[in-house]
Parts: sequence; structure tokens; C-alpha cells
Amino acid sequence: MPKIAAQNKKAYHDYFVEEKYEAGISLAGTEVKSIRQGAVNLKDSYCQTNGKEIFIHGMHISPYEKGNIFNKDPLRERKLLMHKKEILKLFNEVKKDGYSIIPLSVYFKNARVKVEIGLCKGKKLYDKRESAAKRDARREIERKMGDGR
Repeated sequence: MPKIAAQNKKAYHDYFVEEKYEAGISLAGTEVKSIRQGAVNLKDSYCQTNGKEIFIHGMHISPYEKGNIFNKDPLRERKLLMHKKEILKLFNEVKKDGYSIIPLSVYFKNARVKVEIGLCKGKKLYDKRESAAKRDARREIERKMGDGR
């Protein structure tokens, strides 16, 4: 079971996640130590591709306290490690109307840091309201089922 370091719950609120991909990420040693401590934030982060490489922007990894001169810029862009075919597929999909590549979670898998990214389509305001209404209705049903015991 992978150890989840951070999740982007806002992504599920703002986007329809069509496909999910797993990617490695190129990090410095002190960044990995900060992620192990849970000092990572995916809010407002996104990915961009140029057809050959894919980068994550806006992912904040807090500087490691004991890292001194080895600490990197917390908001620097970081390269994601994926197969060329997957990057080309994402590049072609993003060119379509309304698609974005959004990081969904950061986790450890066999001592390696992985990023789950999603090919997402933006939700309109009425879609967000509909999702909230469904979530509230499900919560209400679960509460009623719990009272009947």
C-alpha cells in the first residue's frame, strides 16, 4: 500500500478526472526529506508538456529545516518522468478544448516518490453545484441508515 504524502482534493472539485497516470518526479535529496515529513502542497499546481517532456508547476515543497545550502526553491518547476508515448498522448489531448493535466496526489511507492496526474476537463459552476448536491444527498442517506440500527 503506497504511503500518501499529499492529495489535491480541490482538483476533484474543479475538474472531471477522465484518466489517471502515474509518474516519477525528479527531486533533490532535501525535497524528498521534506515530502517524507508531509511538507508538500498541491493546491493550484498544474502540469505542462511540450511534446517531449512534462513539468509540474506550482507544487510547493517546503524547505527542509536541516537542509541549509542544499535547499532548492520551494516553487521551482520539476520534471516528471513518464514514457514518451504517454507524454505524446497527453500533449495531443491537452491541445483539445478544455483539457488540463492536474496533479492529484503525491505518494511513496517502494521508497520512490510518485505523482498521480489526471487528464482533467474543467467543471462549470452548475456541475460543481450538482456534485455538491449529490455528495450532500449521499451523506444524508448514510446518516439515515445509521439512525435505523
